Amino acid sequence: MKAGLNLRSLALAAGVAVAALLAGCADDVAKPTPLEPLEAKIAGHEVWKLSLASFSTLNALAGNAGFGAQGAVAAGNDLIIAARNGVLVSVDAATGKENWRADAGARLSAGVGSDGRFTAVVTRDGDLVTLDGGKITWRQHLNSAVYTAPFVAGERVFVLGVDRSVQAFDAIDGKRLWIYAKAGDALTLSQAGVLTSYQDTLLFGLGARLTALDPLKGTVRWEVPVAAPRGTNEVERLADLVGPAARVGSVYCIRAFQNGIGCIDAERVTALWSTNMGGAQAIGADQDYVFAGDASDRLSARKRATGETVWLSDKFQNRKLSGMLPVGKVLVFGDFEGNVHFLDRTNGTPLLRLPTDGSPVVGTPVHVGNTVAVTTRDGSVYAFRPE
Repeated sequence: MKAGLNLRSLALAAGVAVAALLAGCADDVAKPTPLEPLEAKIAGHEVWKLSLASFSTLNALAGNAGFGAQGAVAAGNDLIIAARNGVLVSVDAATGKENWRADAGARLSAGVGSDGRFTAVVTRDGDLVTLDGGKITWRQHLNSAVYTAPFVAGERVFVLGVDRSVQAFDAIDGKRLWIYAKAGDALTLSQAGVLTSYQDTLLFGLGARLTALDPLKGTVRWEVPVAAPRGTNEVERLADLVGPAARVGSVYCIRAFQNGIGCIDAERVTALWSTNMGGAQAIGADQDYVFAGDASDRLSARKRATGETVWLSDKFQNRKLSGMLPVGKVLVFGDFEGNVHFLDRTNGTPLLRLPTDGSPVVGTPVHVGNTVAVTTRDGSVYAFRPE
């Protein structure tokens, strides 16, 4: 298990002990399955790449230009890219041409959120930094650590803290509009969670539950569990929702950390199905299927409507896979060696494999137009075009 933990009410020494416990999990020490030779069955190629190492002298000080959990986000026809060192870049997704560049002035703790006009990030110092068209307009200090990318919509910036609090800010002037906080378990997940929307409702992960808030008032509208936490201790029962959620219309398919996966219909406010499954990475979904890797990176596809298994694949076990992205007829994901895999979504057959810089692909691939972009731990963005 690669995700970290946050012990809000326990001593640092206890946190170190928990981290050590997780580091000893079998899926971390098991040998990765060697990749089989692959003759490409579909066409596809790299269309552009971008390394943020050349964009800021902060790299020499930071020592690592790598990305957080989700280093890029789609904004119309553009990609907004954020590196851990605080550099932000907007590029045309089709060509990689730069639109604007900015610097948050500090290392980042989470990914980037944007609605195309307003862009927001959170620094490790606890500052929410918001830009308008590439120019920093305001900063607000937060009282909770943040590992989830801010969500920007309706001229508001929403932030999910590791303490499971949600705050709303005016995107124009930074005024805090409301805060939702509910006492919960001492143990929380230091990994990107779920923060998104459905129509006029804000959705976020509160433990293992998808919770809906009124975005104007911060009051709860409904809650639906994705999974039932299970285990004999706090670590085993930790089941925070892992982002990003995979949306198909009104249906959101989500992983509950190390406990299960499931799909919820936000229109009907009901769980369609859920099933036990280990694992820590975001899942993918399209109109027909839900795609997920388990704790040992064994892949599966399930019917989105019922959860019934369609196919299983053990070709990528223990390869520390990224989040899953279905695009058209293929399923796209990366691994710890920087390979980007394209599979037949109907049966799991490998169709194409393309390299990056050799460092792990992190977060979930992003799809804009006919371009698929991935980010790597060492600070690069690669854009591919499968055909």
